[in-house]
Amino acid sequence: MSDISWITYIMLILASYRLTHLIVFDKITEFIRKPFVRIVKVETDAGTVTKEVPKSMFGYLLKCYWCAGIWSSVLLGGAYLLFPKVNFVFILIFSIAGGQSIIETFVGVNIKKVDYYAELKKKDSK
Repeated sequence: MSDISWITYIMLILASYRLTHLIVFDKITEFIRKPFVRIVKVETDAGTVTKEVPKSMFGYLLKCYWCAGIWSSVLLGGAYLLFPKVNFVFILIFSIAGGQSIIETFVGVNIKKVDYYAELKKKDSK
């Protein structure tokens, strides 16, 4: 088995995170999920809401981020162990994108908080 450095391990984690998010949530991969889910209407207190529900076990694997995360980790980790030089490029790209998306999430949430508190302050001063 190959000796993995701590930086490569972090890169694999970030790459797996990004690949999982790409499979489960991103619009660009919706065409992969679409054949395996169906749309149902659910009655809630707020009214009728539409939800995507898996048609099969494979659909569940594509909609469940815990499940997709396992398979992303197996794919990326196994690919790296088998062919480290070839797969390092993909791992590098996915890990940069994963790190960027985590940073963007924190920045976006904090910007929304600042806007929210600014609006509350305006309402309080009126």
